[in-house]
Amino acid sequence: MARAGSAERIGRTPPTVTLAGGTIADSTLLTDGSTDAVAVPVSPARDGDDALAPGEGTAAAAARYGIDLAEIGERAHLAGKAGDVYVLQLPRPVGSSVVLPWAGLPPRLVLVGVGAGRPDDLRRAGAALARATRGLRRVVTTLGAEAQQTASQAATAARAVAEGYLLAAYTPLRITAKDETTELTELVLLGRDGSRAAAAVGAARTAATATWLVRDLATTPSNIKNPEWMAEQARRLGSAAGLEVVVRGPRELGEHGGIVAVGGGSASSPRLVTVGYTPATFTPGSGTHVVVVGKGITFDTGGLSIKPSDAMVPMKTDMTGAAVALATVLGAAADGIAHRVTAVLPLAENHVGASSYRPGDVLTMFGGTTVEIANTDAEGRLVLADALAWADATLDPDVLIDVATLTGAATIGLGKQHAALYSSDPVLADDLVAAGQASGELAWHMPLVDDYEEAVRSDVADLRHVPLDKKIGGGSITAALFLRHFVGARTWAHLDIAGPARSGSDKHEVSEGATGFGARLLLRYLDDLR
Repeated sequence: MARAGSAERIGRTPPTVTLAGGTIADSTLLTDGSTDAVAVPVSPARDGDDALAPGEGTAAAAARYGIDLAEIGERAHLAGKAGDVYVLQLPRPVGSSVVLPWAGLPPRLVLVGVGAGRPDDLRRAGAALARATRGLRRVVTTLGAEAQQTASQAATAARAVAEGYLLAAYTPLRITAKDETTELTELVLLGRDGSRAAAAVGAARTAATATWLVRDLATTPSNIKNPEWMAEQARRLGSAAGLEVVVRGPRELGEHGGIVAVGGGSASSPRLVTVGYTPATFTPGSGTHVVVVGKGITFDTGGLSIKPSDAMVPMKTDMTGAAVALATVLGAAADGIAHRVTAVLPLAENHVGASSYRPGDVLTMFGGTTVEIANTDAEGRLVLADALAWADATLDPDVLIDVATLTGAATIGLGKQHAALYSSDPVLADDLVAAGQASGELAWHMPLVDDYEEAVRSDVADLRHVPLDKKIGGGSITAALFLRHFVGARTWAHLDIAGPARSGSDKHEVSEGATGFGARLLLRYLDDLR
């Protein structure tokens, strides 16, 4: 077993989710000694009734265990809203002459609120179940298995429950002096079988695995995670998946003025990595080539425009965009998506050193555009611009998407639950918003305000990357306007994930710290792309 913080553990797999036929009333999984808990759904009272409304399997569980679960729910003050959870620990008998009604059955019953039963509700219910049963061997549940569903609705429900469960089952990667093993629970979705449900659960697992990877990469401390290390993870994981991986080091980056300048102050030299997936059936014109460029600042001190110390603490996660791009291409390959996908990872450490770039410098980006530097702590848009211009010139994408923890302005404007989405292509913007709603990773389509273009004009270069006039405001908008200059005529979107990429606490399927936001959204977009 590898050490908990070693590179070999990057790319961990979530717990197992399996499907099983049968019902609570007749399933042998409840009597063969393999199951530690049975979870059943409840929802808010209907038509003015004070009692909780039981979901699929709840009445059967009450009958099989000989327990009034409605009364238990009332005692526990459950309202049935999505994410409500109560674990009933059933006692064992004292003495051989006492036979309890639940003898031979799993010793825990879990009541889980499913709200209105929408996909978002079921994702939250699955997450609540994961946290309530952490460390158990096997949990059997009927969450999302309502009898009146169509096959499509049943698959959607199974995916939502599984996805929420797997996302909340995440445990942070720990750097320890000893080997650690994690006991992972198996979740059994009872009352569901068939290829459609299996495919839905498989998609949930791919999405959760991608999110786990982003979280692990973002959580890894920056004394371990420099650009070379990130490039090696991309090489290791991409090669294992049969993908084409190319790593460009300092000798190959001579024309990349932005990447080279940002990484110049660090002892750890920058890299530019591409990881490419091409379906076996892909031919030009048969599908879409989607290129995802992710900001990969493995630590951000702010450079000479140095950050306050408190603001520097979470900056090991400033490479989340690159992690999302990598996880997206790996997930696309795992799911066998019909489109060609290329991840582009511009990797650098924004440090302070004798070779640091300075405010007032003029950089020449890939392709020749010159940029006046106003603030070295706005480094993300420089590495993105370089990589976008390179992708436009060399990769011939049909769709070009960049993703980055880019601006505090996006966090102030939209908070922690929405990414700021910019695109001048309404179809692409609508598709990404729809993918966000379906995946639970929400994006808000923001305006590219042409009147704000003056913010990126320079008197000494083609562009200035940060406005000098603080009265203009709209920092997330002006950053997107700057990036737009480097995408040529491509269909392009920019996702500023600075807000939802980090969380101060566990909430539903979101984990404290690095959330992994973005991978599920992009995988859903690719899955739905026609």
